Amino acid sequence: MAVAYRGCVLAGYLLLLQLAGCKARIHSLTLESETRFAVDLNTFGFYANGTLDVNLVSLRLPDQPVNYSTYPVGFSLSRSRVNGVLSYTATEPDTCPLTNTKDNNSEPLILFLMDFKARRVNVKSIGNQDNLLRAKPKAEAPKGLRKTRDEPANDNKLNKDEKDNKPVEPNNEVAKEEKSEVEEPEIQLGNNKELTLALDKVNGAYNFTFHMVVGLLAEGLYTLKFYYCRNRIPGNKLPYSFSVEVTEENPGGYLSAAEIPLSRLYICMAGVFFIAAMVWVYTLMKHRYSVFKIHWLMAALAFTKATSLVFHSINYHFINTKGHPIEGWAVMYYITHLLKGALLFITLALIGTGWAFVKYILSDKEKKIFMIVIPLQVLANVAFIIIESTEEGSSEYYLWKEILFLVDLICCGAILFPVVWSIRHLQEASSTDGKAAMNLEKLKLFRHYYVMIVCYIYFTRIIAILLKVTMPFQWQWCYEFLVEVSTLIFFVLTGYKFRPASDNPYLQLPLDEEDVEMDEVMTESGALEGISKVKKTCNGRERQKESTL
Repeated sequence: MAVAYRGCVLAGYLLLLQLAGCKARIHSLTLESETRFAVDLNTFGFYANGTLDVNLVSLRLPDQPVNYSTYPVGFSLSRSRVNGVLSYTATEPDTCPLTNTKDNNSEPLILFLMDFKARRVNVKSIGNQDNLLRAKPKAEAPKGLRKTRDEPANDNKLNKDEKDNKPVEPNNEVAKEEKSEVEEPEIQLGNNKELTLALDKVNGAYNFTFHMVVGLLAEGLYTLKFYYCRNRIPGNKLPYSFSVEVTEENPGGYLSAAEIPLSRLYICMAGVFFIAAMVWVYTLMKHRYSVFKIHWLMAALAFTKATSLVFHSINYHFINTKGHPIEGWAVMYYITHLLKGALLFITLALIGTGWAFVKYILSDKEKKIFMIVIPLQVLANVAFIIIESTEEGSSEYYLWKEILFLVDLICCGAILFPVVWSIRHLQEASSTDGKAAMNLEKLKLFRHYYVMIVCYIYFTRIIAILLKVTMPFQWQWCYEFLVEVSTLIFFVLTGYKFRPASDNPYLQLPLDEEDVEMDEVMTESGALEGISKVKKTCNGRERQKESTL
């Protein structure tokens, strides 16, 4: 089990080194031979005067002819007050959202429809909004293709469409639109307002750019999506390729509205966890004669949790200031996050089995639980790291998100089995070993611990998420706050119930499961006053154990 665990950790670390350089809030997504009907590019909470820059670097369409007036291609930018299902996608599930021109509600919706024949992008504004839209007269060419636009045309390399659309000789309609954009660089969007943007074509790839400033009335949680409506038809889906760069920014940084307080939240919670860890270490030193190895494991978990929060706060700070994490700090955060997750489930499982407190040897069933839970927990943390380092629009993002959700549920369910087995063992022991009163106290303690774990799992995995999707966009950081506070309360209650103290009934559980036939107690004085040496004789064997009465 140890070899497998080290192998998982090593694989996870190598994966961290590969993913740490990925961009975070300055998004860059490239998809080749994509067949999805809709691609979720990103969801971001904008305050007033927040900016959105979208640069479609390259869009290559399939060779097969398609009626793009019937099956349009383009982007949609929709607002939702909460992180739930958007209304316009729910009302007409059988139609392409780009064909939606009805103002069914007051929520802002902006559609960018590409007209490939006229070389333009038709922008339709729906709903009440005061956003400002600005587009460059001509979108920048993809990297590596700009030299092609500046050099003289080569008749052997350019086809007829590309010759007609060279920047030296633009067609009249596009030139008029460019002139209009120069004269009026910013256009305030309103209900049912339409305008056109320039669509360029270089070496068979379409590209355009727009810049939007969010108004005071239109601030909220925005979702940017790309649609290729032809692939909505089941059956033969056509592959397309595109590359897009998206930069989202709020006044003061690159973080979404719900993420702005997270850096301060994590550093404050790190301080609280560090103080709790120091108090726990002081308790262990004060009652060092009653301390077991698992107590120090609980201390290591608290310190690892505090360290993880520190690196998490630093990671968000650099994302807010630079738009992407710094590689070294990101790697440190991912490593501590992985260790914290593994330590948490190991500690919970060991406490649930009564290891060190009750017995020093795990049963075969308990060993199997560890062999299942520990690798799964490492996999769950690796899935989390991949999700954090992957663009939302990539197909792998949703795959790893589903893996994370499934593995986390399996681990949370499996961690309850050791506690249930301990409760069953104490129920049987209370009627067979002649010490029913003491075992009933221990049984009550285990039941409380079981209820604590269930409440912690339900709150952090279900209730907190439900609160997140119902809160206004600027208050969704409260989800992280509730999770961290509930984790702190769970740690404190667990430490209090299983603290190394002489009056703790859990620590008074006998070492052997068999009945103790004879106890000889010898009390010493001086530095060891209050410490007794118990000599136990069980079935002809003698064992000596120091314990606190």
